[in-house]
Amino acid sequence: MNTNHQAWLAKVKEEAIDPDLPIIDAHHHFLNLPDNRYLLDEILQDTNSGHNVVQTIFVESAAMYRTVGPEALRPVGETEFVRRIAEGSEAVFPAMTRVAAGIVGFADLTLGADVLPVLEAHIAAADGRFRGIRHAVGWDAADSIPNAHTNPPRGLMSDSTFRLGFSMLNRYDLSFDARIYHPQLEEFAELARLFPETAIILDHVGGPLGIGPYAGKHKAVFDQWRRGIDQAATCDNVAVKLGGLAMKLCGFRWHEQPAPPTSAVLAEAMRPFFEYCIERFGVERCMFESNFPTDKPSCAYAVLWNAYKRITQSYSEHERAALFYGTASQVYGLDETELD
Repeated sequence: MNTNHQAWLAKVKEEAIDPDLPIIDAHHHFLNLPDNRYLLDEILQDTNSGHNVVQTIFVESAAMYRTVGPEALRPVGETEFVRRIAEGSEAVFPAMTRVAAGIVGFADLTLGADVLPVLEAHIAAADGRFRGIRHAVGWDAADSIPNAHTNPPRGLMSDSTFRLGFSMLNRYDLSFDARIYHPQLEEFAELARLFPETAIILDHVGGPLGIGPYAGKHKAVFDQWRRGIDQAATCDNVAVKLGGLAMKLCGFRWHEQPAPPTSAVLAEAMRPFFEYCIERFGVERCMFESNFPTDKPSCAYAVLWNAYKRITQSYSEHERAALFYGTASQVYGLDETELD
């Protein structure tokens, strides 16, 4: 993020609510772009801004791919890069957040059975950190909606070759992170029902859209999203990440305001989505995520986690423990001794 944006974020500063509560940030990225750098220095600055972020899960962002070798294996370069960041962080900053305790990479599931060598290469490259695959399938018919960075066609989750590749995940007990948009929730639920033995994580509460043809139609979007969530929640193998609503795609337009939103403002907007997911999935299948730096255009890291804590202030200690670290630890198979 550039200096001007950092100055904008600094207009709202908050002390961390419940600063001792352990947190696993279940979803973040690393980027190294000219106008968007988010590597070890940046994430440690965020995770050490007041909250007790113990571990993080890195999720693929199509960065640092290999530049030579077979095309299918090039995404393994990102896993290699992230493992080096994680190992370096633990060696230099052993008392700080365990960054990328779990890694979710990309493998092209349209390879069908031929995706197996890619999965094996990711597992070997991560040296014990590899947890699953995200093949982003977010698609919408509107030209004003940017489709996922994998350039998926319409109906990819229903494609037989994609499903064959998906079936390979269970051979290595790998999970699948689903990046979709809310009109795809029905198709997503059908996929989840076909593979009940595979752990599936629904990213960003199912991707409710608020721009393009969905702008200004909050009630209609929420009602359609809610019907899709109802279907997804019937699949016991599906967990959901609570977050991602600060993305520009969601249409709250916080990034256009003179000052960023406070945690109270964020909580008011996010509460209906999060509480509905918690009601339908239960706390044992819900986990909080930052989705940084993708959500950073709208708010600061510490403020975002304050919003999550505001939303859950009336929840029991057991429920908050599940939402902030327990579910992520269980779903991604992380070491819980660090949470003691």
